[in-house]
Parts: sequence; C-alpha cells; structure tokens
Amino acid sequence: MNGNNPYAGVDGVTEAGHRANADVPELSTEQKQSLRNSITAIATRTREFLPDEYVVGSKVGDAGNGPQAQVSVQPPVGHPVSAGFRPDIEDFDGDELDTHEEDEVARGLAASAALQVKQVMGNDLTPTAR
Repeated sequence: MNGNNPYAGVDGVTEAGHRANADVPELSTEQKQSLRNSITAIATRTREFLPDEYVVGSKVGDAGNGPQAQVSVQPPVGHPVSAGFRPDIEDFDGDELDTHEEDEVARGLAASAALQVKQVMGNDLTPTAR
C-alpha cells in the first residue's frame, strides 16, 4: 500500500514523508531576490488599501519543500488573514518572478481583513455619516 504513496520514500534515496531532492525547486540568488521584491510589493500595496490600525507583514523562507512566501494581515479585531505560495521554476521568466498578480492578492487580503473586522463588530455600530 505504501508503494502508491508519493511520500513513502525510496529505499536508500528518500526518507518516508520527505520529498526527493529533484522535486524541490532550487532558486538562484536573483530569483530569490525577485520573490522578495514581489512579496514586498504585495505587502506595500495591501498597506495602501487599509488604515494604519491593520498590521501587515511578509516573509520569505526556504522550507523543506522549497521556497515559500507569505503576506499576513492582523486586523485590529478578528482573526489574521494571510496569502502564501510556493513558487516553482516555471513561475520565473529568467530571473524575474512572472506572476503579475500582486494587486489582485493585495486587494483580496485587504478585503478579507476588513471582512474579519465587520464580522466581529456586526451591525452594532452607528454610522458617523451617510
């Protein structure tokens, strides 16, 4: 049964529960910098959509499954929201990350964070203007 599991491991090559080295993308220094720039752009754009009470952070790391990036938003009340992805070599055009989805991700994060506040606050607030 374990032979059908991609994480069962290969005797003497890959431990059970781990990915083979060939499956983990290895990014160049320039590609890693492009990934950092893209994540920073998403975090910056997200900050532009939200008031100062929202805390926006980003991180780029190298997990056992390859590089991964994440942008998180902590609203003033409610649960934090985040968006992350693991780029693959095919996501790069040479050394540049080729997603062009930074604005869309930033809008989605901002909307999700605002929704968290709305859900916690409910309809109990009196509007200050109409």
